[in-house]
Amino acid sequence: MIRFERVSVRYEGTERPTLSGVDLTVPEGELVLLVGPSGVGKSTLLGTVSGLVPHFTGGLLSGRVTVDGRDTRTHKPRELADLVGTVGQDPLAHFVTDTVEDELAYGMESLGLAPDVMRRRVEETLDLLGLAELRDRPIATLSGGQQQRVAIGSVLTPHPKVLVLDEPTSALDPAAAEEVLAVLQRLVHDLGTTVLMAEHRLERVVQYADQVVLLPAPGAAPVMGPPAGIMKVSPVRPPVAELGLLAGWDPLPLSVRDARRGAGGLRERLADASPPEAPGAPPASEQPGAAVPVRTGVAPAAGAGSAAAPVPVAAAERSRPGRLARLLGRGRDRTGSPGTSGASATPAAADPVTRVDGLGVRRGRVEALRRVTLTVAPGETVALMGRNGAGKSTLLGALVGMIEPTAGTVRVGGLAPARTDPRAMVRRVGLVPQEPRDLLYADTVAAECAAADRDAGAAEGTCRALVSELLPGVGDDTHPRDLSEGQRLALALALVLTGRPPLLLLDEPTRGLDYAAKARLVGVLRGLAAEGHAIVLATHDVELAAELAHRVVILADGEVVADGPTGRVVVSSPAFAPQTAKILAPQEWLTVSQVRGALEAGA
Repeated sequence: MIRFERVSVRYEGTERPTLSGVDLTVPEGELVLLVGPSGVGKSTLLGTVSGLVPHFTGGLLSGRVTVDGRDTRTHKPRELADLVGTVGQDPLAHFVTDTVEDELAYGMESLGLAPDVMRRRVEETLDLLGLAELRDRPIATLSGGQQQRVAIGSVLTPHPKVLVLDEPTSALDPAAAEEVLAVLQRLVHDLGTTVLMAEHRLERVVQYADQVVLLPAPGAAPVMGPPAGIMKVSPVRPPVAELGLLAGWDPLPLSVRDARRGAGGLRERLADASPPEAPGAPPASEQPGAAVPVRTGVAPAAGAGSAAAPVPVAAAERSRPGRLARLLGRGRDRTGSPGTSGASATPAAADPVTRVDGLGVRRGRVEALRRVTLTVAPGETVALMGRNGAGKSTLLGALVGMIEPTAGTVRVGGLAPARTDPRAMVRRVGLVPQEPRDLLYADTVAAECAAADRDAGAAEGTCRALVSELLPGVGDDTHPRDLSEGQRLALALALVLTGRPPLLLLDEPTRGLDYAAKARLVGVLRGLAAEGHAIVLATHDVELAAELAHRVVILADGEVVADGPTGRVVVSSPAFAPQTAKILAPQEWLTVSQVRGALEAGA
């Protein structure tokens, strides 16, 4: 169905080709998974199938890519629209209409399908993807995960022969991801649809793949083979495969079910060992005498606990408005109510604990948050989890001041964020949004870093050091738009971390990150927590929560339904338990690294 013949792609201004020597065939009616570290060219390879490369992105394409006999060099994307359906990493860039139902119908209307066919397929897709209740909703009011489901649905309705999907589950909660993957599997098995998909969260998708294509490095020739064989040699692999290699299981399991069948011996070896208390224990900064030898890529805060110490408002006002002010879109002269404006806030006795009490947020007819009460202490890492649309991003928006409460109170550093001048908040709270491009304005990585250093009043080179740690190998002259989605997210994170805010908010921080990049992120965030920074992250990545969070808070329909230590909350949840916990239950191991440590200690 898809044939790559000696395909290479080089973009203008780059020293080496992004893709080189790609020579493979994707058979009809198979789900083929494309894997590899961030920045190796997975999105570029997908783009050659849809015709976006080179007709839209530019660059020099050599060799030949054919889809069902059509040469993508001579057929532009619109001439492949009836054959290839594409969903990119950014759903917002995909939308043409304003409402869910209109978006699902748009592709069919463009192809001239009959109205009765359009109506039937829209209804089928609404049911398949759980979108029926959202059919009349404006797309702009949906959560990131809901938007991703709409984007997937809009390419399913025309019934293309080929689906090209770039991280289709990255913004989906675990249940929604399983639903989408079940739909894709049904299309492959029942209708013979060919699916070529790139995904970093391999724990979700590898078990569904017929074959895996590994791109090991930028410009390196791809390797194609059965999933278990590729996972043995891949630099990126899911926890279930990592645990299988650690335990010496053969064949290598790709699903929790297969792993549980062979895990009896490993459970016996671990029977006398106890999982470490790190994820659910008090933060290291609160434990007497606790050492904090974690490198964060930035200079330590001056003095114990200084990360959580309030910044005098006068000092914040002397600096020019930073990224938070631009993200909020609030003017230089904005003032709040007495006692909350930048001029009148009292910094000396500011409460270092972030407090939310009885918070309610209403957006039109939708009650996004109801009676939410939450405290986050310095040095604590809290993971917000729950279904798409549960209110996680809304809660982060209230903490940073982008959303004003309709009920209850929010206090960060003793201030009400929505009523405080952004110049007073910018050094108290930093937000990395779901869309990292919201923070990226400059033409080069170097310019972004220089602006971040100035905004934060940090020493020159502080941001660049963080970028080097999170994004090794990315040059100063690289344009942010030339980075992959995961690389842009890491850059945005480095920009916010430069200011070393006492409260750090992260919205889906591992979207687009491979396992190595995620491990680097975990190291940086652990170091910040050890130094006294409070961290709140909204995530669907159960493996990240297990690795990093002290507490997990689960939201449902805008309410808190669970709040407790990570181990206790996630192990008891079928939806939010990590793979290691499912495999080794009833023992309460959360991560492969915990198991490895126990085995190395003699378990």
